[in-house]
Amino acid sequence: MKKRKILTLALLALAFLLLPRLIKAQGDKEKILNDCKSAKTAFVKTDESMNNLFTNAYGYAIFPNIGKGGAIVGGAGGGGALYKNGKATGAAKMVQVDVGAQIGGQSYREVIFFESKDAFDRFKENKIEFSGQVSAVAVKSGASANVKYREGVAVYTQEISGLMLEASIGGQKFTYNSF
Repeated sequence: MKKRKILTLALLALAFLLLPRLIKAQGDKEKILNDCKSAKTAFVKTDESMNNLFTNAYGYAIFPNIGKGGAIVGGAGGGGALYKNGKATGAAKMVQVDVGAQIGGQSYREVIFFESKDAFDRFKENKIEFSGQVSAVAVKSGASANVKYREGVAVYTQEISGLMLEASIGGQKFTYNSF
């Protein structure tokens, strides 16, 4: 039992050391904003009712390309932008670590909607983290019609490519830097 805990801690430490390599360099501000614009278009193309979320949410963060991979210990990461009133306010990064039965790799996009100023400000202050209990809604036609915010936040994802089989737990951590 003690060896298992040590092995788990060692694998987690290794994952944290390797995670920065998983995060794709998003380049300059223009590339980030262009990628976010394309991701927003893809979300709305799949589910036109998402236009209401983009219009009515207090703010939102878009991560246009998150890379994820794992074999027992996994990680994910990607960069994007935070928006208020449809205008980008800064760069955002997401890092995720998972432990459990998992194998494979995939890329996906993610959008986080903020219902209130309080939720938006928590994100800007790097105080939002998602644990295994927070679930994202996979975007398909009509998926956003009955949005349910949890603690002022609603999360939607859309697969881009790859295959990931998993039954794991972990969490996402976000950081924000104004432009």
